[in-house]
Amino acid sequence: MQLEQNKQTTPIEQIIQQRKKKAKDFVSAGVNPYPAKCFLDKNNVDIQKEFEYLKKEQIANIKVKVAGRVMTCRNMGRAVFLDIRDGYSKIQIYIRADKVGAEQYKLFKNMVDLSDIIAVVGIPFRTKTSEISIMAEKWIMLAKAFRPLPEKWHGLKDTETRYRQRYLDLISNSEVRDVFVKRSMIVSAIRHKLEELKFVEVETPVLQSLAGGAVARPFMTHHNALNIDLFLRIAPELFLKRLVIGGMDKIFEIGKNFRNEGIDKNHNPEFTMMELYQAYADYNDMMILAEMLVKTAAEKVNSPLSLKFRKARMFDLIKEYTNLDLLPYVESGEMYDKVKHLNLNLNENVTDKKILEQLFNERILPNLKEPTFVIDYPAVYSPLAKGKFDQPEIAERFELYINGMEIGNAYSELNDPELQRIRFAQQVGLKKKNDEIMLYDEDFIIALEQGLPPTGGLGIGIDRLVMVLIGVKSIREVITFPVMRPE
Repeated sequence: MQLEQNKQTTPIEQIIQQRKKKAKDFVSAGVNPYPAKCFLDKNNVDIQKEFEYLKKEQIANIKVKVAGRVMTCRNMGRAVFLDIRDGYSKIQIYIRADKVGAEQYKLFKNMVDLSDIIAVVGIPFRTKTSEISIMAEKWIMLAKAFRPLPEKWHGLKDTETRYRQRYLDLISNSEVRDVFVKRSMIVSAIRHKLEELKFVEVETPVLQSLAGGAVARPFMTHHNALNIDLFLRIAPELFLKRLVIGGMDKIFEIGKNFRNEGIDKNHNPEFTMMELYQAYADYNDMMILAEMLVKTAAEKVNSPLSLKFRKARMFDLIKEYTNLDLLPYVESGEMYDKVKHLNLNLNENVTDKKILEQLFNERILPNLKEPTFVIDYPAVYSPLAKGKFDQPEIAERFELYINGMEIGNAYSELNDPELQRIRFAQQVGLKKKNDEIMLYDEDFIIALEQGLPPTGGLGIGIDRLVMVLIGVKSIREVITFPVMRPE
């Protein structure tokens, strides 16, 4: 059998040319090496379950059809054992010359290589080593692979290769497929729970004339027909709230957001968010809903994560871990002097907002292992959130942290158009100090003047939620094709 066995002693281009010739030889023999369809009534997992009853060396009395990629091959002279893998599992195939016929056996050994995709018709049996296998009576080429599996493909570990060529990662590491299956299950669980609670799924623009709804650097593009610059959305918030103004009281969207910022184990420039809005609700209702959604998703994938939620005020946590009461010094110009003894590696011109972020990330975040709602942020840093009526400098806002990572953000939505206008103007005033500001959106102010009911809003980062629920340390492990620098 002319399988390369992944030694790759032959230059890759030579291997590719050899395999291309085999594909042409199939065609010359009147065989299509790329048929349009292969009907299968069961996958490999179903086959193994159906014939679990077989005892050692027992043969079933029914034929089945299986398919998959050739992953390994053991040549036994007059017989061949090989493993094929479909999208669910691998199954062992046993091919003997006296079963498939001498001509088909010779053709198989001469023409089939590792990584080819084939179908096999045969009879299930259990081997002496207790493995459910298929004794082949017929084989069919479904896709001739020109490229061999990479050297040391089994358990492919090189992260650059895994992320750039995710198909090789999926072929080589079965647990990677499980990650993306669980991701799908988590999204599905959230969607179904919201539908059960009478939320309506909607879609809002990805291309926006103003990148609003969050404080972040946007990506810009140009629309040729209209000859205008547009932004990829950093958040759907302002469009979703327009829908609430229009009378859609319970809505949600699951979609991509884009932020032109750093890349690390917790950040990818393109990421998936679930964002929802509920009229006649506030941030306390959003806490209840966030906990419900996280627990629903965790249950769906049997997550071992501890889900005992707690609530703590932001400035109480700062005081607990630094012994500093910083609330009176927000935007006072004295914040740097109050924290400089903590050695946070800050320069003297840094904004108070950045100081608080750095302080929180270094001194508080590592301690937030259990799910924690960090509540009551400075209103000046939350331009779309409603301030407390008796303490307007504090926003009715929370961020949800699990295992030291932010998972969600929510607040009671600011629905006073005059105050929202002031907040937007304040953001524009911060432009000289910081290019991460929220743009002034006059059209949204006009919409608010139509009247937004009391509303609670919640955003949950799907990628990060998947990370914590299945115990993955890097966001790139849960995104099928993460952003990479070109080779």
